[in-house]
Amino acid sequence: MAQPQLSIQLYTVNNLLESDVDGTLAQLAAMGIRQVEAFAFVDRAEQLAEAFAKHGLQAKTGHAPLLSDEVRSPDGMVPAPTHADVFAAAKTLGLEYVIDPFVALERWLTREAIEETANRLNAAAKEAAEHGLKVGYHNHAQEFAADIDGVNGYDYFASLLDEEIMLEVDLFWAATAKIDVLALLGRLGDKVKALHVKDGVVGENPFVVGAPAYDKSTLDQRSAGQGELPLLDYLAAAPSTEFAVIEFDYVPGDMLEAVRGSVEFLHQHGIR
Repeated sequence: MAQPQLSIQLYTVNNLLESDVDGTLAQLAAMGIRQVEAFAFVDRAEQLAEAFAKHGLQAKTGHAPLLSDEVRSPDGMVPAPTHADVFAAAKTLGLEYVIDPFVALERWLTREAIEETANRLNAAAKEAAEHGLKVGYHNHAQEFAADIDGVNGYDYFASLLDEEIMLEVDLFWAATAKIDVLALLGRLGDKVKALHVKDGVVGENPFVVGAPAYDKSTLDQRSAGQGELPLLDYLAAAPSTEFAVIEFDYVPGDMLEAVRGSVEFLHQHGIR
């Protein structure tokens, strides 16, 4: 089995990027990172492409909204970028996969809503193919909430997707949904092309009906190998994975040191 490439979701360090793109990317490259997963790239694709090239970095995957008409911003909800703009920016960066990172809980509670989301992703896949791109979906924990004839909502969603669509499984969030992650990876098979290799201590699911407002500072996420998730078992259970992506939603201390800990763990196990 070929090892996946090590990558990092740039959401992890986006606050640092906003103040110092070159310095932040230089520090990631110095850790031995050669692959990054682009974040918030549609309006800054040319700037990021130039910076990635300068620091010897590639981005084959990136997160952008494909399934929602509006997205949250510091100024509140704003219209999502058009698919045409997303795919043009993706080509500027050299992406292969454009991955939708989040669809809200209320759209995972009924069969009809899940089917609509799957249909939208299938349609986006056809548009992407015209640009030489593929699309995918990245989970949190809300996707597993519904029971559709004995199948959780995420598995039902996956069963509706066209063959060319990939899935990026966030291991921490799947575990937070209190499902058997090894069994999930086995069911998804070669649809899984990327994993968010995220460790920590799993707490209560903030993405369920009636849960308190999501506060990422309550999460206990840790460098890979320092939490309770069997990350190596998960990697072995998903042999079609092309990218092992470091990501943190929040850590209370130095984010770059947390990233470094994950890099060192993955390097120790042959993932570079």
